[in-house]
Amino acid sequence: MEKNKRNNLKEIAQVFFKLGLFAFGGPAAHIAMMEEEIVRKRKWMDHSHFLDLMGATNLIPGPNSTEMTMHCGYVRGGVLGLFIAGVCFIFPAVILTGFLAYLYVEFGQIPSVEPFIAGIKPAILAVILGAVFKLGKKALKNWQLGVLAVLVILVSFLGVNEVTALLSAGLLGGLFFYGINEPSETNNKRIFQVIGIPLISPLIAKTVLSTSKIFWIFLKVGSVLYGSGYVLFAYLKGELVEPGYLHMNELIDAIAVGQFTPGPVLSTATFIGYQLGGFGGAIAATLGIFLPSFLLVWMLNPLITRLRKNKFLGYFLDSVNVAAVAIMVVVLLEMTYETIINWQTAVIALLGLFFVFGPKKLSSIWIVIGGSALGYVLSLI
Repeated sequence: MEKNKRNNLKEIAQVFFKLGLFAFGGPAAHIAMMEEEIVRKRKWMDHSHFLDLMGATNLIPGPNSTEMTMHCGYVRGGVLGLFIAGVCFIFPAVILTGFLAYLYVEFGQIPSVEPFIAGIKPAILAVILGAVFKLGKKALKNWQLGVLAVLVILVSFLGVNEVTALLSAGLLGGLFFYGINEPSETNNKRIFQVIGIPLISPLIAKTVLSTSKIFWIFLKVGSVLYGSGYVLFAYLKGELVEPGYLHMNELIDAIAVGQFTPGPVLSTATFIGYQLGGFGGAIAATLGIFLPSFLLVWMLNPLITRLRKNKFLGYFLDSVNVAAVAIMVVVLLEMTYETIINWQTAVIALLGLFFVFGPKKLSSIWIVIGGSALGYVLSLI
């Protein structure tokens, strides 16, 4: 038994370190790669549980894809697996971002990698589409959930915040299905008991773990951050630029580095921490911004099974799950519009579709590597 546990932890480390090296394209792409690696290839869990984890993760602050790695690690290897998965996924991005921060501080510039990154973006579109199809088939349990998914897509394009859309969909769907199927049961007290800890946990983390200026700033951001890299930009502008700790152009450069390195965009914290306080500042910022996610997932994961067993919260999760897939569709459409800008990106996207849906299927990691190489070659034409 002890040997099996060690083997599981070793497998967790290998899988998420590999994903951390090649996880380009943002959270939707990261989750698509995880679905392929964890559900289809290794069968650590079924699609239903993966969807439950994904839906629950969207409702708490922090980097969604990084928190999904922690959930998957917990399923495979318990609490230790949670921490190993998260650290291994974050590690490549943190090391690379830290190295780029050193070059930036010492020489005032970073290497140009745009030709390689340009090819990854269109290639990863097919990987996301593949995950949307597989997760969507599992999430769409009835036509009412399909209607709910369409509504989420529409309000997302109208500018409604994704967390607001998810929560609204969960409550609307939960109340609708609960009212139809369980009209006589009243579980309100139990509902608040089950969801209370995840809702107050950011405040707990924020109060207990304040140790230094840099650590405190990034702990605050990590405890309340929802949304994309643009939201991160807004938070860091208020915390760092307006008080005079950082110049605006330095923050813009830091966000850009987080966008084109693999793994979570929150590795931007490592870059900024190095700018503010050297090696020690990089460590403090990295720990501060990611620590709330580890604590939140640690508290939330054991509750998800209880959420599923509760009648109302089971319907709530079904609704949130289909809303999460709908938001992946929105992200995919927006990425397609921004990415397919010339014939080179169109060719790479079509090849990606062939290797995801065609007779000769490739792993998403090989699609990323191939897209990067082809992007560089086609940029020379």
